[in-house]
Amino acid sequence: MSNYRIHGATGEWEVVIGLEVHAQVTSNAKLFSGASTAFGAEPNSQVSLVDAAMPGMLPVPNRECIRQAVRTGMAIEAQINAWSRFDRKNYFYADLPQGYQISQLYHPIVGEGSLTIDADEKAGIPADKVIGIERIHVEQDAGKLMHDQHPTMSYVDLNRVGVALMEIVSRPDMTSPAEAGAYVRKLRSILRYVGSCDGNMEEGSMRADVNVSVRKVGDAELGTRTETKNVNSVRFVMQAIEHEARRQVDLIEDGGRVVQETRLFDPGTGTTRSMRSKEDAHDYRYFPDPDLLPLELDQAFLDECRASLPELPDAKRARYEGALGLTPYNARELTAEVETFARFETLLAETSRALGKAEAEVATQVANWSLSVAPGVIKALGDEGDLGHATPARQAAILKMQDAGDISGGQAKEIFEIVLREGREPDEIAATEGLKQVSDTGAIEEAIDAIMAANGDKVEEYRGGKDKLFGFFVGQTMKAMQGKANPGVVNQVLKDKLG
Repeated sequence: MSNYRIHGATGEWEVVIGLEVHAQVTSNAKLFSGASTAFGAEPNSQVSLVDAAMPGMLPVPNRECIRQAVRTGMAIEAQINAWSRFDRKNYFYADLPQGYQISQLYHPIVGEGSLTIDADEKAGIPADKVIGIERIHVEQDAGKLMHDQHPTMSYVDLNRVGVALMEIVSRPDMTSPAEAGAYVRKLRSILRYVGSCDGNMEEGSMRADVNVSVRKVGDAELGTRTETKNVNSVRFVMQAIEHEARRQVDLIEDGGRVVQETRLFDPGTGTTRSMRSKEDAHDYRYFPDPDLLPLELDQAFLDECRASLPELPDAKRARYEGALGLTPYNARELTAEVETFARFETLLAETSRALGKAEAEVATQVANWSLSVAPGVIKALGDEGDLGHATPARQAAILKMQDAGDISGGQAKEIFEIVLREGREPDEIAATEGLKQVSDTGAIEEAIDAIMAANGDKVEEYRGGKDKLFGFFVGQTMKAMQGKANPGVVNQVLKDKLG
């Protein structure tokens, strides 16, 4: 249970949160027409006669959009409804040419499912938590009004009209901004793993309607909720919840009453403002769309959808911890995003081949490089580095030299930096730039003999039981060898000579 509370003048309050996430389906064409869905096109350049609601135009369902919705439902282990139906949701707005939206209310394509958000003590999520998902239904998007193109008129861009959306409706199971943020991140990750949505919130292809209510701690009855529309980042979702929960508590404690309404979030101020009174389902006069037959999915189609699913985040994380022996933290970080695990698995396979070792034997080394070392060097270089130079083969070559003891961790960073700057090969850099560890015991013994001769008093103190002086001798040896000595060899030779 979350420990998030709103501290009011009359006591503590808890927040109850449900999210309706709209995810644009990955498809080259719209839900009911063949018009393109490409982002960034000139206004009104991707509008078919169906999208524009010309008389006599009939919608035809896009099979790929239905397939992606089913695959998404399977990924959250939801009930897939082999029989579903489209409804008309009637309302008038300038960017909705039909005067209604084709959606699903009574018989959605996906029923109940769930996803698990991971424990995060720092964020106030003390344990893994299962968030219920009520349904996923497929619907068409509306267009976009542009109010800044003309001093007295608003323009309409219909490019998005008819684009397929999945509306993923959660249960009101979240009780803190942190839980809501974790839910959106996890859902986004699953969608991107599956490939059913690109998850680009900044482009509007994934956005959330945030439902918030408050109640006194211990109360069973839910308070009146508000819905904040079209929030387009995880950070803004969390900010909207924090502001709206505090606003509702202050309003109630001042003797006011929360009204069911739709609100908008202002990213500039981090506040919400009233938009309109909240409609109920009956206000939209839903009825079955007469132009569309019910969707009936056969078993072969469902089997193909399930067979096409990739290894999903939770399963991949469990495999990383089990078969590869990674720490829970590394496994979680590596599986959070599609790009991250893809880079890791490519480099892991390349390094395993280069070293002639099983993947499990090199996984920790590759994980630390992927999560810490390489990103640190890349960030420090900024625009001076070219990521195109950082091929898996070159990174594996660096890790191979480090594994063999030919270079130190610091030298690995230096070599990688030169690779990013100049695109040279790691072996050549190590040889020509003097970036190799000295493992020659003769040279190391010579340096240690000189240090012991110059510090006879410390040698006697060490041999007399002052073990902490061992670090002094290591430091002096590394200094004498200009940091190029192999620390493992240095330690062993020192132990032999000091006794």
